[in-house]
Amino acid sequence: MDKLVLHHFIHEQIGTLFVDNQLIKIIAPETVVGYCPFKHTIVLGKFNLRENRIDDRIANAIEQRTPQQLLQFCIAMDVGANEVGLRYENDLLVEILPPGTKRLYWKNSDKQHIVKVELNKGYTLNNEMIEQLLQPKLRQKGIIGDNGVLIAQVPAYHVGVLKVNGQIEQLLTAGITAYWRFNREISVDIVDTRLQVLEVAAQEILTKDKVNLRINLVANWRYTDVLMAFEKTASPAELLYRELQFGLREAIGTRTLDELLENKSIIDEVVSKHVQMRLEGFGIATISLGVKDIILPGDMKAILSQVVEAEKSAQANVIRRREETSATRSLLNTAKVMENNPVALRLKEMETLERIAERIDKISVVGGLDQVLHGLINIQPKG
Repeated sequence: MDKLVLHHFIHEQIGTLFVDNQLIKIIAPETVVGYCPFKHTIVLGKFNLRENRIDDRIANAIEQRTPQQLLQFCIAMDVGANEVGLRYENDLLVEILPPGTKRLYWKNSDKQHIVKVELNKGYTLNNEMIEQLLQPKLRQKGIIGDNGVLIAQVPAYHVGVLKVNGQIEQLLTAGITAYWRFNREISVDIVDTRLQVLEVAAQEILTKDKVNLRINLVANWRYTDVLMAFEKTASPAELLYRELQFGLREAIGTRTLDELLENKSIIDEVVSKHVQMRLEGFGIATISLGVKDIILPGDMKAILSQVVEAEKSAQANVIRRREETSATRSLLNTAKVMENNPVALRLKEMETLERIAERIDKISVVGGLDQVLHGLINIQPKG
C-alpha cells in the first residue's frame, strides 16, 4: 500500500493509461485511479477537455487499442483528398481542416460538428463563409488553419487581378472576396487605376559630343487595360521605367549639347514618341512627361557661364552703341530745328537753365531777373 499511487480526474479532465507503452484504457472525467508500479512501466496522461484536440500519436493508439472507448469519449473528423473540413463548436467556426486530414477530438460540453466543402465545385467562398472568417478577427479570436484561405480586400479606385496556378482568371472590383488555397496556387494583385507618377532619377547619359549629363524625368501614367497589361508583362511599371530610360538615351545620345540647349523641349518630344510607340498594345499609357532637371558637370558649368557672360556682354555693347547712335541722331535733329528757329533755341535755353537751377540751393538776384537771364545766357541775334 505504501507504493500505491492515486490520481484524481476532475470534471474537465480526461486521461489515458499506458502500461509498457501500450494503451490500456481511456480514463473518464471525475474518476480516481490508483496503481502500484511494480514490474511494469505505467504512464498516466491527463488532458483538459477544453483543449480538445488529441495528439496524433495518442489518436492512433486509441483507434488501434480501444475502438469502443473511441465512440464513447472521442469525435472523429475525416476529410477527403478533395475536401475542406469546417469544424464548429456551438455553431461557431473554430478550425479549418485541410484536405486529407484525419483527427480525433475529445468530447466535452460543447456541441461539435464538421461541415465538408468539395473543392472540385469551385475555389470561391460564399459571402456567409467570408463573414464567419472576418468575425473572429473582429472579436480578437482567430480561426485555426485560416491560412488556407486567401482573403482579397480590393480598395476603392483599385482592381484585383486574380491568378490561379499562374493563369489570370478575372478582374476583381472593389470589395472583399475569399478563395481556397488548397490544391492550387492562387494570388491576387491589387492595381491602382488612378493616375500615377513615375520618376526616372539621376540618369547619367553622354551627349553626342561626349558631355556627361545627369537627367531627372517625371512621367504621369495610368492603366488603359489592366488585364492586357498583366498578360503582356509581369510588372507594367518596370516596363514603363525601362522604356523611359531607353527614350532618354535615344534623345540625348544622338544630339550635341548645343542642340539640346537650343531646343530644350526636344527631349520631351523624343521620349514621349518613343514610349508611345513601344508601349502600344501593353495596356498602359503616359498622359504627360517632362524633364525635371538637367545637371551639367562642374567644369562644363564654368565654361557655359563664361559663354553666357560673353554673349550678354556683346549684346550689351550692341545695345549701348545703338542707344548712343540714336541719341546722337536725336541731338542732330534738335540742332537743325533750333538753327532756324530762335523760339525753339530760347526754350532749350530755358530748359538748360531749369536743370542748372535744380542743383543750386540758394540764388541771390541783383538787378532783376532779366539781368540774370542775360548774364547767364547771352543770346546774340542773328545778323
